[in-house]
Formats: sequence, C-alpha cells, structure tokens
Amino acid sequence: MTEALNHRPVMTEEIVETLRPRDGGVYLDGTFGGGGHARALLAAADCLVIALDRDPDAIKRGRLLQADCPKRLTLMEGRFSDLAERLHQTRRDRLDGIAMDVGVSSFQLDDAERGFSFQRSGPLDMRMEGAQSKTKSAAQWIEILTEKELADIIARYGEERHAKRIARAIVMRRETQPITRTDELASLIKRAVGEGERRGRGRGIHPATRTFQAFRILVNDELNELAKALYAAERLLRAGGRLAVITFHSLEDRIVKRFLRSRAGGEPHPSRHMPPLTERHPPSFRLIGRGVRRPLAREISRNPRARAAKLRAAERNSHPPRPFPLEALAS
Repeated sequence: MTEALNHRPVMTEEIVETLRPRDGGVYLDGTFGGGGHARALLAAADCLVIALDRDPDAIKRGRLLQADCPKRLTLMEGRFSDLAERLHQTRRDRLDGIAMDVGVSSFQLDDAERGFSFQRSGPLDMRMEGAQSKTKSAAQWIEILTEKELADIIARYGEERHAKRIARAIVMRRETQPITRTDELASLIKRAVGEGERRGRGRGIHPATRTFQAFRILVNDELNELAKALYAAERLLRAGGRLAVITFHSLEDRIVKRFLRSRAGGEPHPSRHMPPLTERHPPSFRLIGRGVRRPLAREISRNPRARAAKLRAAERNSHPPRPFPLEALAS
C-alpha cells in the first residue's frame, strides 16, 4: 500500500504547473490510480482534492493518503460518465482544476489477474472495475463477436493493419477451444502476424500490443468515457478553472485535441466520438501553451512509460457550456 502511494505518475510537475493549485481551491484528480497527482496537488497548496477512479483497488490504495489528509481528500469510485453526479454528492458544483491521466494504470498492467498485459499470464479480463463488474470481459467479447466485428474493432481501436488476419485466427481458434487467457491470445496473434514490427533504433513492438489495446478500449468503453469527461469538465469548471489531460495513444489524443480546439474557437472537426455542432458558439476555453507538451528526457529515462505521454490543457472562461450531443455516445 505504501509503495502504491509513493508511485509517481507521468508529468506530475507539469500537471501542478498547469493547474496552479491555490489555497482554498477545489481540484479533481479524475484518474486517481496510485495517488501521485493527488498527492502533488495536496502538497502544492492548502486545497481540497476530489479523487475519482472506476477501479475499486485504486480507491483502496487511496485510504492511507486520505488518512494523512482526512479533510482535504475525498475519494469517489466511479466512471467519467458518473463525474457530475458523483461531484454533486460531495455538495460541490464547481471546480478550480481537473487533472486526468487517461488509460490503463501501471498497477493494472502489473497485476496478472487483471488481464491487461500480454506479458503476463492471466485471465483475459481487462475490466477496470474488476471481476465484480457486470460488463463483459475481453474473453466474453472475443467469444461473441463475428469475424468482421472483431476485425473492425481491432482496426479501429488498435489501428492494427493486420486486423483481418488476427480476427480470422481468433475465429478459427475459438471453433475448437475458447480463448480465456492473456498468453493464449498473445501467442495466437504472434503466430498470425509474425514477430512484430520494428520501431526506432531496432526496438521491437510486440505483435499483440495493438490488439490488446483495442480490446481494452472496447471492454471499458474508454473513448466514449473520455468524451463524456471532457463535456463534464466544461460544465463543472468555474471561470478561470483549468483542465489538464494526459493521453497515451493517438485515439485519445485526437479526441482531446478536437474538443479543446473546437471549444477554443477553432473549426470543429468530424469525429465519431465528438461530432461537430452546426451552430456557432462563443469559445468556452482558452488553450494553454502551444499545442501538446511532452515529458522531459530525464523523466523518460526514469520512467519509460512516460515516452508516449502527451499533455493538453486549457482554461475555462465565463461563456456557457455547449449542449452535449447524443451522437457522442455512439460506440
């Protein structure tokens, strides 16, 4: 438990620098994980931090930090789509800052029983809420999707060019034996597409990487949850409040980029998760900085996971939020 609370997520200094926590302010850590961002915000000012996470294990890890700051840290279990409702339960309706570190946490990847990693043998689960969740696991999705549906999911969410070949291999395998383990799926993909692509200076990418990402996004409805979180942030941030979002792959970053650019007065871009509004509205955000920030080299050397991180940020103004388009809920 202590090790978890000492865990340092990516770009912590940049998050604090962007949100500029002040005494008496109220801030949301939208992806609590190991509590690193929440701890940094609490240390930066005499403020209140509300921490949200859909993973019950993350909430359990936060109890020690909450014990250290009993009146300054509030833990809430829930999804991004629960954000407004959960915040209302704390009798707070406005925030001074929101930090989100989107995607799977290192704690989830390192626990073989959670089924997120192809590098560890475990049940093919991938549900962020854990095995008690009422949603389908990755193994259950793999069992019921057609070959075409599998190929579409792997291509769309994994951006995998061998999607059809992988989907075919999955269907052929499940005709004789269900796929229930992470190592079974990883081995099947490796046989289907070969050893993997090369990137950078000879560094190999495991051929299962993109497919595992695709199923994780599907299982947890991650892109729609991110879209809902951004719309909630627009409603919950007070004028002058700041939003900082860290993403780790292009699909997430594209959603954040398009949302913030459109809300800052740029031309809306078409997106299946964030369709443009035909009616023009005054800007509700001001972009902070020039585009995206990336981790410094010293952080990447200390934590290789940080290599893929991108931080985008914006400041809320006094213009009213826009309506939430129902089309953004489409999967």
